[in-house]
Amino acid sequence: MQDQDFNSEFENNDFQDDEEFVVSKSQIKREMTALQDLGKKLTELKDAQLKKMPISDELMKAVLESRNITQREATRRHLQYIGKLMRDEDGDAIQYALDEFDSSSQRFTQALHELELWRSRMLDDSNDAITAYIEQHPKTDVQHLRQLVRNALKDQKNNKNTGASKKLFQYLRENSKLHE
Repeated sequence: MQDQDFNSEFENNDFQDDEEFVVSKSQIKREMTALQDLGKKLTELKDAQLKKMPISDELMKAVLESRNITQREATRRHLQYIGKLMRDEDGDAIQYALDEFDSSSQRFTQALHELELWRSRMLDDSNDAITAYIEQHPKTDVQHLRQLVRNALKDQKNNKNTGASKKLFQYLRENSKLHE
């Protein structure tokens, strides 16, 4: 009788309605390894890049500490510790920020295309495009930007390549990094 009560209680329970996801040990291990790998990428960043990462102070300290560790086994253990700290971090946000520095990532490519589009717009209809760019990036050195555009337009007009267009692109790239 007890088995029958248990079975009917189990069937009537909402366990079947809730889609419970059982995560295997292998899946958990894969996720932990992925976090550890992400942490390893953090250890390979330059200081300026590391400052842009959305990470906690504790993880920042651990990443900076890892630079002083030279022994192989100690490095492995420290990476495991960083992986453990990564559990409390937003892995997606960190990966998104890392993609900014990875030239093979889609985000990096998209950012370059946007800058190329700005440069093209400025060379096609300079005043309107410069005004639009300044509205989006208010801390821009307007005088310097206009000079770079004038030099690039002069190169286009004279069919020369003195690197003015490249300098304009580099300025736009640096300027966009300052405003992030």
